[in-house]
Amino acid sequence: MQSFKIIVEKHKEGYVAYPLGLKGVVVAEGDTYEDAVADATSAIEFYIETFGTEALELEEPVLDVFITEAGVAV
Repeated sequence: MQSFKIIVEKHKEGYVAYPLGLKGVVVAEGDTYEDAVADATSAIEFYIETFGTEALELEEPVLDVFITEAGVAV
């Protein structure tokens, strides 16, 4: 079992999720937070089935994730 960090964004139309540190993994989506995470999990499983666990060794692990805001004059 390996853990992956997944970013989940809330939009008016629903949720968008994507795993960090896996090149080529498509963005997942869902009507709920849980649906988006489940879709992202399925994408990760497909990635591993397609490219094998050896592909995970090529990616540098994401140690932590930070979210912040920056004010910009527009």
